[in-house]
Amino acid sequence: MKYRRLGASGLEVSETGIGTNNFGGRLDGGQSAAVVHAALDNGINLFDTANMYSHGVSEEYLGKALVSRRSEAVVATKFGMMWEEGPHGKGGSRKHMMDSLDGSLKRLGTDYIDLFQIHRQDPDTPIDETLRAFDDAIRAGKVRYIGCSNYDAWRIADAMWTSEHYGLARFVSAQPEYSMVVRDIESEVLPACENYGLGILPYFPLAHGLLTGKYKRGQDVPEGTRLALTPAAQEKRLTDQNFDLLEKLNAFVSARGKTLVELAFAWLLAHKAVSSVIAGASNAEQVVQNAAAADWELSTDEMTELAGLLDA
Repeated sequence: MKYRRLGASGLEVSETGIGTNNFGGRLDGGQSAAVVHAALDNGINLFDTANMYSHGVSEEYLGKALVSRRSEAVVATKFGMMWEEGPHGKGGSRKHMMDSLDGSLKRLGTDYIDLFQIHRQDPDTPIDETLRAFDDAIRAGKVRYIGCSNYDAWRIADAMWTSEHYGLARFVSAQPEYSMVVRDIESEVLPACENYGLGILPYFPLAHGLLTGKYKRGQDVPEGTRLALTPAAQEKRLTDQNFDLLEKLNAFVSARGKTLVELAFAWLLAHKAVSSVIAGASNAEQVVQNAAAADWELSTDEMTELAGLLDA
């Protein structure tokens, strides 16, 4: 396993990270622990969770799995999505952030969070309030680094200027959706992250499993797959345009003796701003597969050829 700096920070994270939104949902405590231990045994140190994943159960399972191996892990969690109804049940206010932080620390069974991220932008709370709360949490030793998720490029710029202007802790990472199928961030978010030195942590790198090759044109979605569990995503993923792209990508990997999964990771990691690729796993075998997928380094010529396929 290779490691990269998380953006311009000194924190080193594995090129493959584990997303834990399956913990407490598709996976019980024992299954979750098996994924965590397999990841650590294969050199993966980054584990990404959120308080909203199974309403805290994901954090609980992750914390229990790391009881004897906490020092080996970089734990990243998020807040800001709906936690409860009523005032201060979501968002980036100081109150909600501090309440969320204490809750996450308790569920994770740890004294500190390596990377604490706001899960989505909050237009109703001034960014300096959120950043001052982050800064206080770092000074208190409860948080070591901070990041954002699902932020527009201009909000990233605003946050970075605010941190610089007021001398506050600054974001070191951004977590957007990014894959060979979903490339929206390339117009603004990716350049903003490159400019400000934020490490990108792409989620849904396999486009809800589309880039695993398990979905076939004109066939029913296999039971138990991510798209079967998220029917709302089927319409935008299972399109003729995407299946046409898959045929081209399959030809590309077949000519090189590789797989679509390996290509999905390699293509993302070919972007210097990407620090780690966040992917879920439901068993140890998938963990090993994801860890090995990061080994393929695409050449300049291969990236040029892929650019032609993706932009066609």
